[in-house]
Amino acid sequence: MKLPVIQEWFKDGLQFECTGCGNCCTGGPGYVWMSEQEISRLAEYLKLSVSQTLKKYCRRLNGRISLKEKPPNARGEYDCIFLKEIPAEPGDGTTVQQSKRICTVYPVRPLQCRTWPFWEGNLASRQSWESAARRCPGMNAGRKWSAHEIVSRRDASKWPED
Repeated sequence: MKLPVIQEWFKDGLQFECTGCGNCCTGGPGYVWMSEQEISRLAEYLKLSVSQTLKKYCRRLNGRISLKEKPPNARGEYDCIFLKEIPAEPGDGTTVQQSKRICTVYPVRPLQCRTWPFWEGNLASRQSWESAARRCPGMNAGRKWSAHEIVSRRDASKWPED
């Protein structure tokens, strides 16, 4: 039996609440690994066959399946194929309106996405967490997660309840 490893630095918990900024869905080229069950859920959600879903939205790498990425954007970042930018609506001139970026398949997003930011790399040290937090405004804000909840997300092999 594998015992959960709780790093001393987060034993009192961490704060995180998703702001929907989409920053975790863009950046350097990377991978969002998907299980067969997740691909089936995605296909059903998109009202496509598994074969169509794989062809249109996924790529195979060394026997594994990952979501595709869009070509680099103006910032040189690679957006997830399901990340959509919603332009800001004109404001009243008193505030700056921000565009939003949303996941168009949020209800069936893969486990890898569901466990952000409680990834092993982010939890390796306080410095790793703070480095990731520079791009994620939801880190160090909002709901406080207990060490047990953090480790449960980090080590998840099934979809956690949201």
